[in-house]
Order: sequence, then structure tokens, then C-alpha cells
Amino acid sequence: MKKAMIIVNPSSGREEAVNYIDRIEEILKEKSYDVIVSMTEKELDATRFCQDACKQEFDLVVSLGGDGTLNETINGMVDQEHRPVLAIIPLGTVNDFARALQIPLDPEEAVEFLRSDRTKSVDIGKFNDRYFVNIVAVGSVAEATYEVTPEQKTKFGPLAYVMEGFKTLKAKRSYPLRIEYEDKAWEGDSFLFLAALTNSTGGIKSLAPEAEVNDGHVHCYVIKDVSMLRLASIVSSILQGNLKNEDQVEYFATKNLHISSPDQLTTNVDGEEGDPLPAAIEVKPAHIQVIVK
Repeated sequence: MKKAMIIVNPSSGREEAVNYIDRIEEILKEKSYDVIVSMTEKELDATRFCQDACKQEFDLVVSLGGDGTLNETINGMVDQEHRPVLAIIPLGTVNDFARALQIPLDPEEAVEFLRSDRTKSVDIGKFNDRYFVNIVAVGSVAEATYEVTPEQKTKFGPLAYVMEGFKTLKAKRSYPLRIEYEDKAWEGDSFLFLAALTNSTGGIKSLAPEAEVNDGHVHCYVIKDVSMLRLASIVSSILQGNLKNEDQVEYFATKNLHISSPDQLTTNVDGEEGDPLPAAIEVKPAHIQVIVK
């Protein structure tokens, strides 16, 4: 019999995650799966559960939770000798990875995707020794998003990140960066650097319209040290999907890069605080299989 593990964050979806377990089990058992439910209690539980599923050669892992649960689950799957198929039931605030794969944000609709036998190969990004599925950011706007509280996320949804990030515009500050990729390099002052793996970032699907989930590249945008007036134009371009066409934006797509700064700068990796610079980023192409419809 095939084996499936449901990794559940019981605090996700306003603590409604457990309400979907019975329906998921019902569908999986109809598809001849033997099902195990693993409940997270602390940080990195989802990673450990997924590593166990890989070692025991499970056929399917279902991530039932928010972006953090999904990120931990994927970190437990990458580079394993056996990697189960991944199913995503999004219960987070932003759910960028689900958006990029056109998985419904309504959990009940997403649960029905488990009936599908269709999968899609997707890229995974490596940031130093951890993995990401959406974006790496460097800059004051990126750092400000650490301060978004669970209460803000519940009340405002994806808008909470935008609101917190743009508070920093009043005290606009740029940073010296050096970015090396392939046989090229960019060096200068940057207000914000973004390396996107998918076309959905912070709930904004137009930020990186060039990015596909399996194109084998990370799509990079260097927003240079610009005036407040030009910055307003750049924000407009982000919403219209024209960021790479801005004069004060350097765009490139690459399979790997190295970013450094003489300043002490932290990073934002899929919405969470990452390692300080310097950092190496690379793409693991078509590395996992995700259920789609």
C-alpha cells in the first residue's frame, strides 16, 4: 500500500488546520494510501517529520499549514535520496508558492486537488545552507517585514507586509552591494535587492512576471539608490509588472550568484530572517514534484 504523511501545523489558519484532517484522510484512503498524521509543536518539527517520510520512502507528504510550515517541510525534502510527492493545503497569510502553482487559496478547494494524479516539477532555491521557494530580499524594506506580528497578519493579510515595509520609505537608506553572477558583477548602492524564484511575492503576482516555477533560474532585481519621486514610480512599476524596465532597476536571471556588502546586512528568506551577508544563492532545477490540477 502507498504511504502518505500529513504534516499539520495546528495553529495555522486561525487554528482551523485540524478541521481539514478527516477530509484529507478520507480522500487519501480512497486513493489507497496508508495515512499518518504528524502534528507540529515547535520550530523545525515539520522538517524532521519530512526527513522521516523521506527515509521511510513515503509516496506523498501533505503540508497543511502556512508558508512557514511549507518552508520547513521542503527543507526536510531537499537533497534526500528519496523525495515523496508534495501536496500543499495553504493556510497562511500570503501563500506565494501556492499562488505560483495556481493551487486554490481556499483550503477546501485545495483539499480536492488531492484527487489529482498530475504533478509538476518545481525549482528549489538554495540560500547558503537552507532552502527557499519564493524570494530572498536585502534592504530596509525587507528587514522591516520581520516586525509584522501574527495579529497584523490575521487582520490585514498580505497587506500587513506591505504596510510594515513601506514605513521605512520615510527614512530611505541604501546599502553598498556587490553581486557576482556567472561571469558578470554589479557593484553599487542599492535600496532593495530581490531574488525571486516564482512570480508571486508578498501576495503580489506581478512583481516578477518573468519567473516560472521550473525555469531553472532565479530572477534578480537591484533597485538602486533613487529619489523618493523615482521610488514612487518604481512601486507603481511593481504593481504593473514592469519592474525590470525601470531605468534605476538592474535586472538579470541566473542559476547562481554571490552577494556581499561591507555593511552588516541581514536578509529576508521567504518572509523569515536569514543569514547575514555574504550569501550564496543557487537554483536546484525541477527538484521536487508537487500535485497540481
